[in-house]
Amino acid sequence: MAKVVRSIVIAGNGTNCEREVAHACLLAGSDRADIVHIAELLKGRVRLDDYHFLNFAGGFLDGDDLGSAKAGANRLRHASVSGAPSLAEQVRQFIADGKLVMGVCNGFQLMVKMGLLPGLDGDFQQQNTTLTYNDRGRFEDRWTYLAVDEDSPCVFTRKLPNLYLPVRHGEGKFVAKDAATLERLEKEGLVALRYADETFKPSMQYPLNPNGSQGAIAGICDPSGRLFGLMPHPEAYVHRTHHPRWTRENSLPEEGMGLWLYQNAVNFVREEIL
Repeated sequence: MAKVVRSIVIAGNGTNCEREVAHACLLAGSDRADIVHIAELLKGRVRLDDYHFLNFAGGFLDGDDLGSAKAGANRLRHASVSGAPSLAEQVRQFIADGKLVMGVCNGFQLMVKMGLLPGLDGDFQQQNTTLTYNDRGRFEDRWTYLAVDEDSPCVFTRKLPNLYLPVRHGEGKFVAKDAATLERLEKEGLVALRYADETFKPSMQYPLNPNGSQGAIAGICDPSGRLFGLMPHPEAYVHRTHHPRWTRENSLPEEGMGLWLYQNAVNFVREEIL
C-alpha cells in the first residue's frame, strides 16, 4: 500500500500565508495539503487525526489583539468541539502520536502562547517563553541569514546547511520566562536557528538580528524535535525566483532554501510515521 502523506494548514481569523504553506507542502512531496478553516475543526467536520503534518501559517490572528496570536491561542486551548474531543485534546493526541507540527511567524507565536513550544518536560500547556515587540518598535520586512545548529534534535533542520530566509513581523523578539529556561533551551540544543551575519556567526546586531531576540534566537523545537516554530518564512522561498537577487545571481538552484524544511518534514513522515 502506498504511503500517503497528509498535511493540514489551519486558516481563518487573520492568517494570510496558508496557500503558500500548502504549496510548499505539495512541492516537498506531501500527497495532500488541505487548507482547513478553524471553524471546520471547531464544528467537528474535520479532525486532526486524519493528518500527519500540522501547519500553523503566518498572518495576523485576530488582528493581534491582546498581543500577537494570544487570542488565537486562548481559542485553541479552551474552545469545545461539536461531537469530538476539544481541539486542545486533539493537538495533544496528535503530538502523542509522534506527528509533526510547524508554526511560522504568527504560527510560531501561536505555538509559544499555547504552550506547545518549547514543550519542556513534555508539558504542552504551560507558556514559558514569548514573542514580543521588536526592539526598534516597528514592523521589519527583510531577509536574514540563519545559522543552523547541526546538533539540534529538530527534524525540520536535520542535516541542512545554513539558511537565508525573509522575515516580516512586528512582534518577533524571542524572550524566555527566566534565565533557567533560556539555559535549558541552549543546553538541550532546542535553539535550531539563530539570526546571523554573512559568515553565519550568530549576531545580536541590528539589522542582522531584526528584532533583538535573546541569544539571536530565530527558531526553536521541543525536545523530540517534532514540534518546530520559527519567525522567518520558509514558504516564502521555495523557488529561485523568490530570492531578492535572482536576476543577478545566476548560480541559484531552482529550489529555494525554505523548501528544504518541508522536504525534511515530509520525508520524516514517510519514513518514520507511516
